[in-house]
This record gives sequence, structure tokens and C-alpha cells, in this order.
Amino acid sequence: MLFSSLEFIFLFLPLCTAVYFLVPLRARNIVLLIFSLAFYGFGEPIYVFLMIFTVAADYVFGALVEKNLYRKARAKAVLIISIIFNLGILAYFKYYSFVVEILFATLGIALPLGSLPELPIGISFYTFQAMSYVIDVYRRDAKSERDPLILGTYVALFPQLIAGPIIRYEEISDQLKQRSHSIERVASGIRRFSVGLAKKCILANAAGELWRDFCASINMAAPTSTVGAWSALIAFSFQIYFDFSGYSDMAIGLGRMFGFEFPENFNYPYTAKSITDFWRRWHITLSSWFREYVYIPLGGNRHGRARMYLNLFIVWSLTGLWHGAALNFLFWGLYYFLILSIEKAFLLKFLDRAPMLISRIYSLFFIMLGWLIFAADGDLLSLNGAISCLGIMLGAKGAPIIISGDVYDTIRLLPFFVIMAIAATPIFKNLSERAAKKFPSAANGILSALSIISIVISTAYLVNSGYNPFLYFRF
Repeated sequence: MLFSSLEFIFLFLPLCTAVYFLVPLRARNIVLLIFSLAFYGFGEPIYVFLMIFTVAADYVFGALVEKNLYRKARAKAVLIISIIFNLGILAYFKYYSFVVEILFATLGIALPLGSLPELPIGISFYTFQAMSYVIDVYRRDAKSERDPLILGTYVALFPQLIAGPIIRYEEISDQLKQRSHSIERVASGIRRFSVGLAKKCILANAAGELWRDFCASINMAAPTSTVGAWSALIAFSFQIYFDFSGYSDMAIGLGRMFGFEFPENFNYPYTAKSITDFWRRWHITLSSWFREYVYIPLGGNRHGRARMYLNLFIVWSLTGLWHGAALNFLFWGLYYFLILSIEKAFLLKFLDRAPMLISRIYSLFFIMLGWLIFAADGDLLSLNGAISCLGIMLGAKGAPIIISGDVYDTIRLLPFFVIMAIAATPIFKNLSERAAKKFPSAANGILSALSIISIVISTAYLVNSGYNPFLYFRF
């Protein structure tokens, strides 16, 4: 079930909210758990049992780790077993066929594929959350949870179950047991949800249709110009940002409605002044997870530059593969490893002194090239198609700079791109915060009215549009 679907907005969410606030406080986690399992089971009924199995196993692992904390070797052994267990499930569903294909292509080793099941939706997200629970208990950052229903609620909580934010257990453990509710928090949550819904339905979906049309042209070897290729890649860059940040906004808003405060996942990444800065702003919770649970345990930058670059290589290889079992995702991770290594070596010093316009153009250029690699997963665009697209963007192979239809398309799309460019900056946020400080009552009324308008317009788009996927559901 999608957040941006009529059945979620007008059936599931009102029913869940009504039941949640009608039952006593002590029963509200049970309500959330039941509705979260129903939410997941709507699209993945058989895999509900896999998630329950994961929760049950990590509940036992957490208890065993805490029981043996004063026997360090035993606690560490249990931790390692829990990591192997969680990653083993993830690897089987997500990477087995990929490994089989690589072994056959490189070494001629043929392993049985059988009839592998489809990838469970959101398995990468909830697996990382379940792992963080056991690791936090091992680190003494959190105590093992005695109530399995609370742990189940943490892992299965529907606002962030499918595509994050990835919430570490120690960040939310207190909220699972005690949190406050108020009309103001519910209203704030609805406003935040409406922002994300508008990003998804009005901006991301429209940009996605432009990208789909371009990929169809590439696949059919239709005439395409440099201007057309850059316009399409700009559209995809906006699509993936508004799609994923829109989901995060909706998740944070939903969490706030039920008394939770989830960490922010985006901080206007397209305003970054370097690629290092970009990754402090994009998918913040994933970057934080890899930093806390992989990069720092490997030694971070504490053991010399050579070890630091090795650690970066490991982290970014894993980051790429986390997004998907395909070569393009691995190349995408290594692409960022290379750029970040160059920045750490010398480039950041130059970018810090460079004019802001130069540093931002540099960042956007390499971010968009990264998205071209990312998009080449064989769904709409293959790796060969991405290479052809890059050649067209650079004017290679005699590609025309502009063709007859580009003038019309540029004039037609320019206002749309300008709106998305402005929406990708903190301009609206800053204006609303200033208005809230000077005229709090009026600002709240205006924001509430805008929320209603955005929900109405988004609903109209949902009724009339057939294109409405979330890109990160595949991961």
C-alpha cells in the first residue's frame, strides 16, 4: 500500500487514527503493530511472517547479548551470529541470483537458481533497523526490550517501514514506551504529510513521466539531442529527490500524528557545495547508519590515510550494493568513493574557497552524472543506454545540440523546472518560519489551508494519473 494512494489516505489512515486514539494509552502500541502488519500484508502477505520471524529472532539475540555483556566474548559471538542471521536473509532474497550470475560470468561456476521469490518490499530498511537494535544493546546504548510487542512495533511501524527513515533503536526506544499526543502535534503531522504528498504526486510523478519518455526514446534509438538528454536527466534528478524526500516527509508527518519524532532524512541536498556536503544532506539516516555501524567500527580515519581510503571503499561499495543487486549500483557506490576520496585528498580545500556558484555547479554536475549511473538498473534504462545518454549529453557521435521539438519542450517545461528548482531550496521553509514568528495565528491558518489545498490537488492527480510508484520501494 502506498502513502500516495486513495485507499491509504481515505480508508487505512482514518481508520487507524480513529482506533488509535479511541483505545487506552497502554493499548496504542498494539494498535500500531496490528495496523502496521496489515499495512505490510496488503502488498506482501506471505512476507509478514518473514518480518515477524526476524523480530522474534532479534528479540532473542538482544536478550542473549545483554545477558552476556559481562562475558565479552560470548556477547560478541551472539552479536556476530545475529548479524550473520540478518544479513543472510537479506543476501538470500536480494543478492543470491546476482552472485550466481557473477560467478557464472567470471568463473564459469553454475549454481542452481531454482525459483527464487520476489524481493520483499522494504527488507533493506527493516533489516538495518533490526540489526541496529542488537548492536545498540551490545554497545550498551540501549537495554534489551522485555516486551516483544514494543520491539515488533519498532521494526514494523508502518510510517517508516517501507522506505525509512532508517531509525536506530536507541533514537526511539523511549518514545516507544512513552510519548505525548496533542491536537497541535496531529495538525503539524498532517501539514508535514501534505507537503510530502504534494512533492510526490504533483512534482515527482510529473518529472518521472518525462524521464520515462526519454528512456523510451533511447531504447528505440530515436533522435535525441544534447539539450533533450540534459533536460531528461534534470527531470530524473528532480523525480528521485521529490519522490524520496516526499516519502520521508509523509513518514515524519505520520509519525508525528502518532506521537513520534523521527529524524530528518533530507536537508536540501541540491544546495550542497561539495559531494561531501551532499552526502550530509541526502538520505541522512542511511549515511548515519553506515558511519555508526560500519565506518567507525572499521577504524574510520583514526589509523592513517591509507586505512581511511580502504574504509571508504568498503563503505561505498556496501552503500551501492545496499541499493540493489546490480552492477550499476556497485559502480554508483564506487563512483562516489572516487569523488569523495579526491575531495578528502585536496579538492575540499579548493571548494571551500571557491565562489558559491562554482561549488554548487560542480556539485550538481557530478550529482546528476551519479543519477545517470543509478538509473541504469535495466528497468527503464540499461548500462548501455546510460553510456549512449552520456555520449549524447557530451555531444559525442554527432549528436545534435538541439532538435526541432526541443524549443517547444524547453518553453513548455521551463516553468515546471523553475518551480521544482525553487522547491528544492529552503526558500519556502524560511518564509513560513519567519511568518510563524511574526504572525503565529495567521501563519498556522494559512499553512492549514495550504495543506488542505495540496491534499485536494494531490487527490485529483491520483484519480487521473496511472504513474505512481515509489522508487525506493525496490530497495
